[in-house]
Amino acid sequence: MVSIRKSNQRGHANHGWLDSRFSFSFADYYDPESMGFRALRVINEDVIQGGGGFGMHGHREMEIVTYVLSGALRHTDSLGSGGVIVPGELQHMSAGTGIRHSEFNASATEPAHLLQIWLVPTKPGVKPSYSQQTFPVAAEPNLLHLLASPDGRENSLVWETEAELYGARVDAGDKVEHAFTRKHGWVQVARGSAVVNGQNLAQGDGLALSEEVEIAIQAGKDGTEVLFFELA
Repeated sequence: MVSIRKSNQRGHANHGWLDSRFSFSFADYYDPESMGFRALRVINEDVIQGGGGFGMHGHREMEIVTYVLSGALRHTDSLGSGGVIVPGELQHMSAGTGIRHSEFNASATEPAHLLQIWLVPTKPGVKPSYSQQTFPVAAEPNLLHLLASPDGRENSLVWETEAELYGARVDAGDKVEHAFTRKHGWVQVARGSAVVNGQNLAQGDGLALSEEVEIAIQAGKDGTEVLFFELA
């Protein structure tokens, strides 16, 4: 079973310094038919203008990852972590019992384009943590790279949720395939276009899959970049 969440069906908010599109209900955008999918709770596509950002604020009981598509994001938090996230890196926070952080565009003039993603943790009350890691998604195209998992296998980041996150760039006309080990999946098209299990997807589209045997991602004429979540 598959279901498409088209890019133009997403919620939208433009604050000037921040232009956001919401795959699921978030902040002032509410759609009772789109509250998340399995453990996935938030997929926001954000464009932050130069000098803009989110001041220090708190989160609890959520697994949060940030995937930068272009530009750079500067991070600081209450754990003393800090750094700049650029394309090719994944940032992860286990908010757990509570964490405060800020995220600002690292440039005063150029926009930063990113996906911010939240998942519900498997169990509450974990110790907050932060990690950031580089992955060869662009350097090694036409492969599904494991970015985050519960057990950290294949040098992936460890998170506190029963899901795996994969990232891939697929060249025009090429395909990547994966046999499901869990019952559900979500594909988010970050760039380009693709045909996924027979469904035509454009940039910004999401695809929910349930009870599928495998996933096949065929890139469109300009190639594609996707995130794939395998979910319990």
